[in-house]
Amino acid sequence: MLYHGAPLLTAVQQFVNLKINPICRGEGGVRLGTLNWEFTARPDPLSRLYLVRIEFRQGGVPQVFVIDPDLNLLAEGRKLPHVYDQTRVQLCLYLPGTGEWSPSRRISETIVPRTFLWLWYFEEWLGSDAWKGGGLHPRPPNRTARPRINGTGR
Repeated sequence: MLYHGAPLLTAVQQFVNLKINPICRGEGGVRLGTLNWEFTARPDPLSRLYLVRIEFRQGGVPQVFVIDPDLNLLAEGRKLPHVYDQTRVQLCLYLPGTGEWSPSRRISETIVPRTFLWLWYFEEWLGSDAWKGGGLHPRPPNRTARPRINGTGR
């Protein structure tokens, strides 16, 4: 793949940057171009502690999950705001295609701080029931229905 601009960071380079960043001290590893990193995050001194997992396949996009506590339990039946997946709780931290993320950017300097900010807004949402963190969600792919032939759908 030809890419013009800043060089793409490998999964190993992303791992090293996560390992040396003091705000996301944790554990992880890289295997076959896939990075996994777990760390604890406390968005402010009065907040609860969260266990966060980052998954990144080299050349892809980082995915961020809250492992513990169970955000669905904390939400007490309300639909979680600003997540891609309600079950595995994948956080929505940037709008794809806007340049907010690219494989040449460090996860430790982009995704990790946004994770802390998301968690801060989440805690505020728990009390207010209003998501104040802003952001847009990409629309799901437009699925075109198959053309109907003679009204049969075949």
